[in-house]
Amino acid sequence: MAHEKSGNMIRNALTMMVGTFSSRILGLLREVITAAWFGAGRSLDAFFVAYTIANLGRQLLAEGALSAAFVPVFSQVLERDGRARAESLARQALTVILAASSLVVGAGIVFSPQLTALIAPGFDAAKMSLAVSMTRAMFPFLILISVAALAMGALNSMDCFFIPALAPALSNAVYITTVFVCASSMGVNGLVLAVLLGGAAQLALQWLWAAKKKNMLLVPARPALSDPELRRMMALFLPYAAGLSLNQLNPVLSRLFGSFLSDGAISMLNYSNRVIQLPLGLVVIAISQAVLPELARCVGFGDEVFAATLRDALRFALFVILPVTLGTMLISSETVNFLFFRGAFSVEAWRGTASTLFYSAIGLPGMACSTVIMRALFARSLPRQAMMTTAASVLGTLVFSAALVRPMQMNGIALASSLAFLFSSVVGAFLLRRSMTVSLDVFTFAWLGKIVAACAAMTAAALGWKTFWAYPAGANLLVRGLWIGGISIVSAVIYGITTSKLRCEEWTLIRQALIKRKR
Repeated sequence: MAHEKSGNMIRNALTMMVGTFSSRILGLLREVITAAWFGAGRSLDAFFVAYTIANLGRQLLAEGALSAAFVPVFSQVLERDGRARAESLARQALTVILAASSLVVGAGIVFSPQLTALIAPGFDAAKMSLAVSMTRAMFPFLILISVAALAMGALNSMDCFFIPALAPALSNAVYITTVFVCASSMGVNGLVLAVLLGGAAQLALQWLWAAKKKNMLLVPARPALSDPELRRMMALFLPYAAGLSLNQLNPVLSRLFGSFLSDGAISMLNYSNRVIQLPLGLVVIAISQAVLPELARCVGFGDEVFAATLRDALRFALFVILPVTLGTMLISSETVNFLFFRGAFSVEAWRGTASTLFYSAIGLPGMACSTVIMRALFARSLPRQAMMTTAASVLGTLVFSAALVRPMQMNGIALASSLAFLFSSVVGAFLLRRSMTVSLDVFTFAWLGKIVAACAAMTAAALGWKTFWAYPAGANLLVRGLWIGGISIVSAVIYGITTSKLRCEEWTLIRQALIKRKR
């Protein structure tokens, strides 16, 4: 049973990775175009602060508390009571989320000056005014993306993962098109319009797919407060929202510390974060999205099945993310040069973004473990433990940033975030283990030894490549792209061959997942 659940999870995760790949590539292209058009300066700093504020509500309500409360309950109702009952629950939940997001949007528009001053207290008057106006204009994005998140949760629970993973790609494509059409006439305000139109496209694709392909029409229905499953969902929503609201303080703290540094610091941190989003989305988010409905269904089969599925999810996430972490650190400078070094993006921005990318990459394993563990806490309906885990992340970000920002400047902010994710994953694992009757046994010496050996072989291959073929920083884009692609492929092949020869169990699960999908 546990092996079957793990196979389903990995198969769905692989499906999401395929869909997410296009989204993340377009996301990188989106930042490349933004960097070339606006560089790293005052107006873009203001936009990124405004986007951070609007994004807080999205991550808190839509992708945060909504997913945490909705997906486990919806998955269990779908399996136990059937499709009609699950659809009724989804429609009631849609009404609740529309009401909640509308209230947040209204409050956000009214209190935009206070929110902006809280997040970026180091901004001067002109920079602050620009950030406030863009924040107000961008807040309706929350309503669009909240409904999109509900549709995504319903689709994931019905084992549809490709379209929800592809929807952000459509959003990024719309964003890029809007920038090309509107940036010349609207300036940085064109980016606000691009965000809103991208959110609308992301909603439309998933809503239409649920209606046409899954025969689930997501329209608002009057909430029946006597419905026990809706009451359970709402009871989970508030504590999850409270806990996840703490987690959203992490980017706020980064922007806060960054606002006291030189102009462009926030933009450079954002560019490095955009690069990190590629492996984060391909691996961490894909696995966490796939594992949440699977773990929710595992709850009814006992702790042994649940622990085995979670162990496989954590191992698979680390199996993929550890070589990516090393690779990103080894070629951080070359990657930033290839992606961003053009137009208004200066040599100073190149060097600064590369250094923050190096320190941000250190946190990828912690992000992977923390994200999967949080999904496990959601699946087991443990809001207090989830809140404590996110509180650990915020505390770590605050303490590490305060300690590192003075000696390391913006590199200290990047490293602080990485250390905070590692700290929160340890706290989350401890709290999760206390709620279970069996041990997780994730990091055995045999498993770790194989992964360390494979990473060492991959690192040696990458360093050899850099020694015999120095990065051609002055060459054209094609030659630089061939260098990046070549070292990435060689490193991946070496890691893959080594882990295969060492008989890592993850390859067995991948083969079984692929065979089952073909059938």
